[in-house]
Amino acid sequence: MRIGELARRTGVSPRALRHYEQAGLIASTRADNGYRVYGEGAVARVSNIRHLLAAGLTLDDVSAFRSCLDGDIASAAPSARGLEIARERLAVLDARIAAQTEARNRLAAALAESYPEVSATQGGAPSGSGQVTHRTTGSVPRSRPM
Repeated sequence: MRIGELARRTGVSPRALRHYEQAGLIASTRADNGYRVYGEGAVARVSNIRHLLAAGLTLDDVSAFRSCLDGDIASAAPSARGLEIARERLAVLDARIAAQTEARNRLAAALAESYPEVSATQGGAPSGSGQVTHRTTGSVPRSRPM
């Protein structure tokens, strides 16, 4: 099948498919006219790649699973290396979440200090309003360093 058909059958853009091929995750042959031609197994392989990416892995992480991308990866027991990669990725995601939570808390504290009527749970907007206004003048502040 040509790249357009593989893209339609998998819901993945041709550009992403070329990227997967460049990363060595899928393979094609070339027709006489130079078009890429993929085997039927590429559908399952791309589906498994998408499954792993959706789970939070990177393409580099997925490359460690090359040997098992043709099977039913969603129901297979993970290998020791697969578990190691998943744990490493989870640690990275946990660190990012912690950093974002700290940034959010700093911003909420700065808003609470500058605008006590603003509830941090309302995303920075005062009750019943679409804008943050100054607590004494009622005007919308232009710019204020925090």
